[in-house]
Amino acid sequence: MESAFKNKVAIVTGGSFGIGRAAAVAFAKKGVKVAVVDWIEDNETVDLIKKEGAEAIFIKCDVSNTSDVKAMVEKTVNAFGRLDFAFNNAGIEGMTAITQDCTEENWDKTLGVNLKSIWLCMKNQIPEMQKQGKGVIINCASIAGLVGFPGLPAYVASKHGVIGLTKTAALECAKSGIRVNAVCPGAIKTPMIDRLTGKKKEAEDQFAALEPIGRLGEPEEVANAVLWMCSDEASFVTGHAMAVDGGWVAQ
Repeated sequence: MESAFKNKVAIVTGGSFGIGRAAAVAFAKKGVKVAVVDWIEDNETVDLIKKEGAEAIFIKCDVSNTSDVKAMVEKTVNAFGRLDFAFNNAGIEGMTAITQDCTEENWDKTLGVNLKSIWLCMKNQIPEMQKQGKGVIINCASIAGLVGFPGLPAYVASKHGVIGLTKTAALECAKSGIRVNAVCPGAIKTPMIDRLTGKKKEAEDQFAALEPIGRLGEPEEVANAVLWMCSDEASFVTGHAMAVDGGWVAQ
């Protein structure tokens, strides 16, 4: 598998924490050069990548902003000369409120960061991959893109949208050597879960109890799925939304 990754180039948005950081480091362990992208300036992920002997740069970017995303892709290509993989992972959970109480501000912000950003990223990533006739894009959806969750209307709508957009782009790119898939994490030990639980063990246990496998997932487990979908072993997989959820949506 390493030969398919060595000296290739990846963009990872939301790369400063959680699943994004795990994926960036996992790419680095395979010899991939990584552009770590986040709106929070944090070089810890870059430092972890360099400890693996791989190259990395940090790019500050608001993924919901057109010019920022265009510049992100340009900076990556200028630094490393190409773009082979993209893990469009950046996202927010938004405010908790039932549908009639969800504010327009929360709706616009959540869909901007979670869905518009995926479109903007692919809009700029696909042309670069087309130049070399090959590439893989993985968009981070959620189990909330596969089933509904009361109290998170904007988040659920955004993640369902990510899956629909992924399938559309996959069909459009199918004959150009570019594969497009989505990963749908369940309850994973990340800062997002910490915000939802307040880091309270009782709340964490409640999430874990909802997982048939009996525990929360680790960011590295999602990262492993991302790398597999980027590998040649997944060469016939495109337009797919893969649940990495401990069996949550199988219930």
